[in-house]
Amino acid sequence: MTILDKIVAQKKKEVAAAKQLVSITDLEASAYFDRTTHSFKDFLLAPDRTGIIAEFKRRSPSKGIINDKVLVEDVTQAYAEAGASALSVLTDEQFFGGAQTDVTTARKVNNIPILRKDFMIDEYQVLEAKAIGADVILLIAAILTPAEIKHLAAAAKSHGLSVLLEVHNLEELERSIDLNLDAIGVNNRNLADFTVSVENSFELAEHIPDEFIKISESAISNTKVIKELKEVGFRGFLIGENFMRQVDPGAAIREFVKGL
Repeated sequence: MTILDKIVAQKKKEVAAAKQLVSITDLEASAYFDRTTHSFKDFLLAPDRTGIIAEFKRRSPSKGIINDKVLVEDVTQAYAEAGASALSVLTDEQFFGGAQTDVTTARKVNNIPILRKDFMIDEYQVLEAKAIGADVILLIAAILTPAEIKHLAAAAKSHGLSVLLEVHNLEELERSIDLNLDAIGVNNRNLADFTVSVENSFELAEHIPDEFIKISESAISNTKVIKELKEVGFRGFLIGENFMRQVDPGAAIREFVKGL
């Protein structure tokens, strides 16, 4: 069983338990449920923004603790002030040390899109994302069927949420295209063994239809790579560990952006 298999198995248990604790009616009564969401696409393409989707992540299955000493409100505000186009906030607790309250905390102090970064397998999680103040959800092709992607993407759009589809190879990309997607992200990290290579983005770039924003995820550690990715059509760049492994992630992104 791969790490991804273990995560999905755990996620099914968590979703079942959450449904017993918090009803859909309760989710819909959230203060954030009826808010107008920020457009993921607009912020990624905004000329005064960097295209960076800056991630808040305390730990990971492959790296262990990355940074559990900083506050989500401090880091995400610094990201936004440095020109990040969007924020990615992990909400998986067992494997990544995240929490849904991290999104809500980030929402209170930021006015740019927030991606709820989690392993989405059920429409209930889409409603959770809206209730906690997210603007974007992530759908991972490796754990979803084409029918599930279509269903979850449609559910997200019906609630005003943007949808980022994550793929790892051409097969996943070709079977997962749906008109309700806003962006397609190429994960440069192999979720089976967690090795990384940015070449994955360059190889898949020409296969992503132009109507979707192209995003490169993981393995981006310098601005030279971003400039090269832009040349082949990428407009979004998800960066987490490069900032989070520093004592001051805010200072790290400010220094990084100077190179753009």
